Amino acid sequence: MSASVQTQKLGILGGGQLGRMLIQSALDFNIDIHILDPDENAPCKNVASTFTVGSLKDYDTVYNFGQSMDIISIEIESVNVDALKALQAEGKKVFPPPEVIELIQDKRVQKQFYKDKGIPTADFILTDTKDEVKAKAGFLPAVNKLGKDGYDGRGVQILRSEADLDKAFEAPSLLEKLIDFKKEIAVIVARNESGDIKTFPVVELVYHPEANLVEYLFAPAEISDEVDEKAKEIATTVIKELDMVGLLAVEMFVTKQDEVLVNEIAPRPHNSGHQTIEANHTSQYEQHLRSIFNLPLGNTDLILPSAMVNLLGEEGFTGIAQYEGLPECVAEKGVHVHLYGKKMTKPFRKMGHVTIVEADVELLRKKVDFVKNTLKVKA
Repeated sequence: MSASVQTQKLGILGGGQLGRMLIQSALDFNIDIHILDPDENAPCKNVASTFTVGSLKDYDTVYNFGQSMDIISIEIESVNVDALKALQAEGKKVFPPPEVIELIQDKRVQKQFYKDKGIPTADFILTDTKDEVKAKAGFLPAVNKLGKDGYDGRGVQILRSEADLDKAFEAPSLLEKLIDFKKEIAVIVARNESGDIKTFPVVELVYHPEANLVEYLFAPAEISDEVDEKAKEIATTVIKELDMVGLLAVEMFVTKQDEVLVNEIAPRPHNSGHQTIEANHTSQYEQHLRSIFNLPLGNTDLILPSAMVNLLGEEGFTGIAQYEGLPECVAEKGVHVHLYGKKMTKPFRKMGHVTIVEADVELLRKKVDFVKNTLKVKA
């Protein structure tokens, strides 16, 4: 490794659990990470080289933070892009590029990008008002998504019939055809400044029916070789078309006809890659560091089949987090618990995750059920 890697200051916008796990990986390379986050008790507070409290959306705050950094990256897309553009113009390296973050910030622009680049995605209509959505009743069933500020299931409404139209957003949004899919999958792909690209194995996602976020996943996904290859090709195409350096998570639908359609993307470490810490030769966090420091990309092969279970705050509990069933879970072979350092829990808040590695896929699924039914976050 080049000595210059250790001398460069890396600033991350966002101090949540993704930043925390990135720091844990950076320690292996003696990379110092500096964090900016609005929450004085964010998960990164006690593990970053420096921790600055400030708004990620304020131009001056982001600009001033970036002034003392050599490389700037993100762990959340809700940041001031204009400040990042100014820093980039002054010679700071910003990964992903501000233009990519800007595209991700607006789902309408993101969907149009797929269409313009010939990337397969669900049919959609752009709308500006609730009345415009109501006028497209013939397009139902569909998903109404806010263009901006939707996150972890917020800003998304499923409109199955005209009776649901009153739930439509009175704001710039898109109406996306509801896909009759058989699986939801994701591919994480990385690209460094030299143009090298590597994909991680395709994972299969299972969403929480109420919270509309990933409840657990399996790696590798149970899909045909044809679908596997198609998904990786699409992810590679997306990162090339974005001309992006860094890590990109590409969430996709597999239809009943084995079509693969891009749903959404995230230009950073992602919930669909947590299991790579234990299950792959290179974790998504190490790969992100390798890509933005222009190091050779790591081997992404699976060591063992794996699963990841999100630890969400239980319904009906708000307060100081208590973890029930922790001793029983860590007693199981191949079970690895990752807590995020969040003191307070509330319903469906992401408080941690559990990775399970197991060669026997049937036993892996049983261990997932055991963890889901045993480890509870209460107050």
